[in-house]
Amino acid sequence: MNFKEELAGQAQKINRALDKYLPKADCYPPLIHEAMRYSVFVGGKRLRPALVLAGARAVGGGEEAAMPAACALELLHTYSLVHDDLPAMDNDDLRRGKPTSHKVYGEAVAILVGDALLTLSFALLADLPKSGLVPPERAVQVIAEVAGAAGTMGLIGGQVVDTLSSAAAIDAPTLDYIHTRKTGALYKAAVRAGAILSGASADQLASLTTYAENLGLAFQIIDDILDIQGDEQKLGKPVGSDAKNQKATYPALYGLEAARENARLAADRALAALASFGEEADFLRELVRFVISRDY
Repeated sequence: MNFKEELAGQAQKINRALDKYLPKADCYPPLIHEAMRYSVFVGGKRLRPALVLAGARAVGGGEEAAMPAACALELLHTYSLVHDDLPAMDNDDLRRGKPTSHKVYGEAVAILVGDALLTLSFALLADLPKSGLVPPERAVQVIAEVAGAAGTMGLIGGQVVDTLSSAAAIDAPTLDYIHTRKTGALYKAAVRAGAILSGASADQLASLTTYAENLGLAFQIIDDILDIQGDEQKLGKPVGSDAKNQKATYPALYGLEAARENARLAADRALAALASFGEEADFLRELVRFVISRDY
C-alpha cells in the first residue's frame, strides 16, 4: 500500500461528501455559508474522517453507511480549530498556510462558523438512519459517543485545562489529561464510530479503542515536537506557537528525546492492538507509521 496515495484518495472522497453536506456558499445568508466552506476546505489531511471509514472497514463494514459520520467528525474537528485560533484562545493568524477564519471574516463570524459546524455535525449523525443502512440504535450510540468526545469530559475539558495551565508548571498526569482529551478523544470517537456503525463485536471495539487512544497520543506528541523543529512551509503555520503561548507540551516536560521515545512506545501499543485483525486493518497500521514519521 502506498499510504500517502491511499490517504489522498480517501481525502478526495471525503471532500466530495463534505461538499454535498455543507450548504452552498450562495445559500442565504451567504456570509456564514461562505465562511463555513472556507474553514472546511482550507486544507487538511482528513485523518479523523478517514479513521471513521477505516474503523468501519476493519470490522467488515462499508464506507457508504459510515460516510455521513466521517464528515460529521471532520466538521466537529474544524469547529474546534476555528475556535482555537481565535484571539481569546491561541490567537493564530495562519491555519494550513492560509489566514485563519477570524482574520478573513472577523471574530464574530468565526465564532458563529464554529457553532454552525458543530450543529451541522450532529444533524448529520441524527440523519444516519435515513439511509436505511444504519439501525437507529447504532446511530444513537454514535451520537452519544461523539457528544462525549466533544464535551467537557473530552475535547472541551482538555481545552479548559490547557488554557488554565498556560504559563504554569504542570505534572505528567495533567499533561496526559490535556492531550488525551483535547486531541485523543476525537481520534477514539472516530475509530469507534465507524466500528459501531458496522456492528463491531465487544472484543473488536475494545481493541480498536486501545489502538485509537495510542494513535492519538503519538499524534499529539509528534505535533508538539513539530512545533519546535518543524518546517513552517510544510506545516502551513508558524513554529514556536506553543512556546509563545506558554503551552504545556511533551518536549517541554520530558525533553525532545524522551518525547520521541514516548511517541514510539505509543505507536508500538497502537500496532499491537491490531494483532487480531487481518489485512482489513492495514490502513490503520500504515496510519500509525505515517503519524510517527510525519513532518507536517
